[in-house]
Amino acid sequence: MLFPTFSIVLIFTYYPTLWGIILSFKDYTVFNFQHIHFIGFKNFVTLFTDPNFYQAAWNTLWWITVSVFFQLILGFILALLMRYPFRGRNIYAGVVFYPWALSGFALGILWSWLLNGQFGLINDILIRMHILKHGINFLSNPRYAFYSVIGVNIWYGIPFFAIMILAALQSIPESLYEASEIDGATPLAQFFYITLPFIKPTLVSTVLLRVIWVMNFPDIIYGMTRGGPGGATNILATYMINIVYFDTDYSRASAVGVIIVAILTIYTLIYLKITSSYELGEI
Repeated sequence: MLFPTFSIVLIFTYYPTLWGIILSFKDYTVFNFQHIHFIGFKNFVTLFTDPNFYQAAWNTLWWITVSVFFQLILGFILALLMRYPFRGRNIYAGVVFYPWALSGFALGILWSWLLNGQFGLINDILIRMHILKHGINFLSNPRYAFYSVIGVNIWYGIPFFAIMILAALQSIPESLYEASEIDGATPLAQFFYITLPFIKPTLVSTVLLRVIWVMNFPDIIYGMTRGGPGGATNILATYMINIVYFDTDYSRASAVGVIIVAILTIYTLIYLKITSSYELGEI
């Protein structure tokens, strides 16, 4: 009975992963299908001597840190605001959570139109409000491009945290808040001594899982800039895609994939350590 499930996982997960690892040690491009051979660590040496790789790695760190931090904060605030019923709450929740159900690549294309430096709606609104005199090249200027894609990613990820945190908030017994009010607890004390302890497991798991997803989420960047201008918005995932798309070098792209897998493996071990420590009461 378990054979079909194991077969699907083996074929579509483990086999591609193993083949990608093997491919990273070969010379495999679109132009040498007849001469594929092992070249050892040459692909990794090429990557580690490429300044664009380090720029993509640094961008990845900022992409994850800034995005997840503001997604958490804003999602937490949104969940707190939506915790108690109010008129039109369901409609409001549907509107807020709707972007999370859409394709990240499609949203990237949509935002590339909105932020266009010549005919974008954002520039038009800012000029009509007399905030700007001239349009800003949000996506073609390296100074603004990376902040623009991070901003869109923050907007896209807020509903995820809001949904998860809101579900955790609604599981807290109201009797605890009523008892604390009788004892004279302030709203701030209730937040730190009741709300946060109860939802801490949810916060730990959602933040750690979201970090993994954001690192493997090139959709918005590729829909908006394809990693440009001049690699200013490249993260490791888009850097890998561009190697395949523009250089047709499958082996070097596989090497980038192996590096990503290694980073995520280390991160997963830390994640498991943190969660297990939490369950044992060490956190």
